[in-house]
Amino acid sequence: MTAQHKVDLLLEFANVMAKESELQHLLNAMANYAKDLLHCDRCSIFLHDPKKDELWTTVAHGADTIRISANSGVAGFAALSKEIQIVVDAYNDFRFNPEIDQLTGYTTKSILTVPLLDHTHQILGVFQAINKHDGLFTTDDAEMLQLISNYASKSIENAILFSQLKHTQTQIILKLSSAAEFKDEETSNHTKRVAEYSGIIGEALSLPPKDIELLKLTAPMHDAGKIGIADALIKKPGKLDEAEFERMKKHTTIGYELLYDEDNDYLRMAATIAKEHHEKVDGSGYPQGLVGDEISLFGRIVAIADVFDALTTSRPYKKAWDFDEALHYLQEQSGTHFDTTLVRLFLQERKAVKQVYNRLKD
Repeated sequence: MTAQHKVDLLLEFANVMAKESELQHLLNAMANYAKDLLHCDRCSIFLHDPKKDELWTTVAHGADTIRISANSGVAGFAALSKEIQIVVDAYNDFRFNPEIDQLTGYTTKSILTVPLLDHTHQILGVFQAINKHDGLFTTDDAEMLQLISNYASKSIENAILFSQLKHTQTQIILKLSSAAEFKDEETSNHTKRVAEYSGIIGEALSLPPKDIELLKLTAPMHDAGKIGIADALIKKPGKLDEAEFERMKKHTTIGYELLYDEDNDYLRMAATIAKEHHEKVDGSGYPQGLVGDEISLFGRIVAIADVFDALTTSRPYKKAWDFDEALHYLQEQSGTHFDTTLVRLFLQERKAVKQVYNRLKD
């Protein structure tokens, strides 16, 4: 590889690091760029799990997830010493642990391992390159891998914090979903099914993976506003009268006000879904009487998922509809209640819908 090619790859790598906040995408990019730059067979990135005092591979070319003691093997030596480790003949080196080769059927010959350190010089993990194609790993290779690691460590640290924050947000959203559902005396499978049905439509629309993830996470929040509705109204076994229905309709705006946060993508979208999932494309829905595309895409998607699930599950005041009967109802209401394109896609994905219906049955 020419020096110019290496510079070009490093610049490209730096650009990726600057833009990427998803931990797994960032680590995949690190491993792939290092593999090309060092001309080696494979790369692995181990992160440190301080609770178990283990190193585990978030990326490992040609292998599934590997977990080892933080004191084991060449990776363990790099983590403990916080120093670069170069192995020229693995099976004749006391630092090498052959157990992974035995598990994977791979033959390790040469290894280059550098520590990944955070801003306080604590161990984040280790970065490992294995089996250089044209000879042995050199000090130049070590400097290159260390350069990549040093540049990426801050991004990794930020991505780990972002991942932890995202996990916390997810848990809060799911707990709020469960709270609203508990009050309604439905099982948690209702929100799970609505999320899955919504995801099926999102995938059929070929939405980007991030949007599908956002949709599946926020769809369960559609009825969060029921927290603000009186139990007697929610649990009434019979049909609501006109005045009761008007009060029940307020759960959409209560949910919006409860969830909305301008600075948080998840809560902002969850609030929109909570407000719009009872809108109808012909303008006869509530709370705003929005028409067609005035209703957000996610609102239109969740409307279909929510109604389909409500129809196909039993409640104290009604029996569950037959699966095909509920699909037929969606088709009948296409263009009036529901978005025509989205209904067509939902019906088109009948097999996937049926799998969710059977798997998450109450």
